[in-house]
Amino acid sequence: MQTYVVIGLVAVLLIVLEWTRSGMPSVLKPVCDPRVLDRFIREAQDTEVAMVRLCLSSCALSLSLTVPLTSVDFVAWDKKNVQEQAQEVQSGLWLLGKAIDVVRASVSNTALQSMLDNSYSNIHSIRQVIRTLNIQDWSPSPTESASLDTRQVSSTPELFRVQTNFLRGKVRLLLSHAPACHRSSS
Repeated sequence: MQTYVVIGLVAVLLIVLEWTRSGMPSVLKPVCDPRVLDRFIREAQDTEVAMVRLCLSSCALSLSLTVPLTSVDFVAWDKKNVQEQAQEVQSGLWLLGKAIDVVRASVSNTALQSMLDNSYSNIHSIRQVIRTLNIQDWSPSPTESASLDTRQVSSTPELFRVQTNFLRGKVRLLLSHAPACHRSSS
């Protein structure tokens, strides 16, 4: 697991170092490049597909896990300020991280464990990407977590389908409209 965290942090560090290099002609921060998020989405999709193949019928969870809603009401989303959008995304990432961590603790299959470790690391890396965009880090308090828009999942493939859709939806919206991605770096 630590290997994946280190790889994710090194990738984020390299992106930030490349951006801060003097004389860089790029107008946008490298983390604003949609290919960064596309990599995380592709890995989430690959994990989802692999979970379906590896699990067959044996990946039902003993208890339902709480995950974020993935649907986006674009009118309501556009009415929110960046901080409110960021809180919604960060709370969703927090929920996904908690759910993946619960599944990680209950899995003994090394192939599944490796995929879960990688997914957990990717959630952490995405949170790091959000921090590099000067968006304040946020995790819900116990009272705030009770009011989040959530749903329940009962299998690991379903968990990873939610992760993929969340990344393609709300995370992509936040990153594509982040103020730091629209300022000139000069």
